[in-house]
Amino acid sequence: MERAWLIISVAGLTAAAILLIWENQNAAFVVATLSAVAWFLSYRVKLRGTIVETDATEDDENASEENDE
Repeated sequence: MERAWLIISVAGLTAAAILLIWENQNAAFVVATLSAVAWFLSYRVKLRGTIVETDATEDDENASEENDE
């Protein structure tokens, strides 16, 4: 899912650049803002995956420590 948001972000920035070339600044601003939101969502998905992975690793370590006692 992270890659999808990143692709949407890049496509949006490309579209914003094209709109700026066509001198449609209002639409370019809106598209660039939506692209920034897509990039933040990509970053959020990446961080959430890291947090979930870390929690799972800690849970496994805690379970193995309890079994050792």
